[in-house]
Amino acid sequence: MYATRHGRARTITIAAALFVLTLTGCASSSLDSQDSSRGSQSQGASAASLDAAINGSQRSSQARARDVYRHPKETLQFFDLGPTQAVLEIAPGGGWYTDILAPYLRNAGQLYEAQYLSTSVDLAAEDSATDAAYRRKLANAPSVYGNIVVGTLHAGQFNGFDSNERFDRVLTFRNIHNWIKDGQFDANLRAFYGALKHGGELGVEEHRARPGTTEQQMIDSGYVTEAFVIEHAKAAGFVLLARSEINANPKDTKDYPHGVWSLPPTYQGGDVDRSRFAAIGESDRMTLKFVKP
Repeated sequence: MYATRHGRARTITIAAALFVLTLTGCASSSLDSQDSSRGSQSQGASAASLDAAINGSQRSSQARARDVYRHPKETLQFFDLGPTQAVLEIAPGGGWYTDILAPYLRNAGQLYEAQYLSTSVDLAAEDSATDAAYRRKLANAPSVYGNIVVGTLHAGQFNGFDSNERFDRVLTFRNIHNWIKDGQFDANLRAFYGALKHGGELGVEEHRARPGTTEQQMIDSGYVTEAFVIEHAKAAGFVLLARSEINANPKDTKDYPHGVWSLPPTYQGGDVDRSRFAAIGESDRMTLKFVKP
């Protein structure tokens, strides 16, 4: 009798345990489903927010016309940009990417801009008019740009804001050739490394040279090899996460009298071969993503 009662009790216990596990599994499945749903909703909201920024009225028709070459949505998604991040853009120029980043980050994130001040007096003078126009642009539209913090980068040092391990992303677009010419590429990379949080990412877009191009040829042409960028980024402590062909242009032969500036939007050669260069489009570009371990 005792053995029978024990067997029944054991059976009841096992059945109860299975019932609890089933309930737990259902609850876990439900929670996983909810988490997945929330994640999908968050990603969807982020994509919608980025679309709204790209399609916003703050962008000029001239800026929009370049989207076919610059692929802003795909590029920023490749850089794992999120709306709650602290983002630092380096050398914004006239603000082509600022026009997208500012509204995207305005409500939940933070955008910082570092205007690059060359160590060369002549080069700094060339940039001064563009930098002044950029600041006027921001001041004239506070509803779009009012939350941006603007500082400078000079000789590997940020000024105008605290940059110590502050940022989730540091982004730079088509600037590296200038820093090589200025002798400041390595100093700038070290500054970017120090500005990023651990796990933060450096996003790079740059005109891409053929492998084997010398450093002087890079300076003269504006095209830089991927190997050069990767080597120097690794020397600064970065780890290469991924490369993308988002901004590739196989039509770009990279052998023009005025280097990359022969192509649109610069057309440095004026009307000479302009239709040919227009048909090629903007430059072939590397798009690289590095992480600070």
